Amino acid sequence: MGIGMRELIIILLVVLLVFGAKKLRTIGADLGAAVKGFKKGMDDGDAEESLKQIKQEAADADFPESSAKTAANKPADRNG
Repeated sequence: MGIGMRELIIILLVVLLVFGAKKLRTIGADLGAAVKGFKKGMDDGDAEESLKQIKQEAADADFPESSAKTAANKPADRNG
């Protein structure tokens, strides 16, 4: 028992009567802008993360002995 086409049309008509066509356009535009902003924010976060990783790899390539010292200073994993 899902929602059929007839029920969706009735719901759309009720929403149209309650809010009006102009308000629905405004709500749609605001919702679209919010989704666009969210996607942009997600892309910016991914780009920032990638930039940090590239900088770290470049630093490790410039000073490989520093990463070797860091690995030498870490305590050994003791299993058992």
